[in-house]
Amino acid sequence: MKKIILASASPRRQEILKNLGIDFETLVSDADEGKIDKNSVPVSIYVQELALLKATAVAEKVKNAIIISADTVVCLGGEILGKPKDEENAKEMLRFLSGKCHSVFTGICVMDARTLKSVCSREESKVYFKELSEERIADYVKTGEPLDKAGAYAVQGLGGMLVEKTEGDFLNIIGLPANRLCDILEKEFQFDIFKEQNNEI
Repeated sequence: MKKIILASASPRRQEILKNLGIDFETLVSDADEGKIDKNSVPVSIYVQELALLKATAVAEKVKNAIIISADTVVCLGGEILGKPKDEENAKEMLRFLSGKCHSVFTGICVMDARTLKSVCSREESKVYFKELSEERIADYVKTGEPLDKAGAYAVQGLGGMLVEKTEGDFLNIIGLPANRLCDILEKEFQFDIFKEQNNEI
């Protein structure tokens, strides 16, 4: 069986793969994400293009592996929120999300580095934020948690206290839609998750 490579430094994505029982290595992509204009395509396409870009960059460095890449963004009213530039930018994002429902899109790409066969997809989940006071926003930003998270919050961490409810795949909000990923691995790359878990491959 070909080895699996996760093209991401995200500890959240790594943890999700580990929980699936998938044995993998990590190789962070050095792709220039600025090559893709987020305003030129719908967000559902944008995240897939980013994932494909990351997978392609890693495929240039390895010979025989299945590469998994992903990109997650927060979207509200057509505006895409990535990771905040600084604390003030994080506060601006949280004010924008306060009291509203927004979408979390994750684009994923699975690529065979040998044949360059690639399958891309995306998942959308909904997150409903509570009304946030300036004090709550400031206190949360001071924790440092929002600074490397899309939309300036981590639903699986302290940021979960800002959320009223979620709809859809919760793991997608964290950064990797496991169900959709497993479907692609099994149907398109003959990688059986349960047999892998039982060491039958």
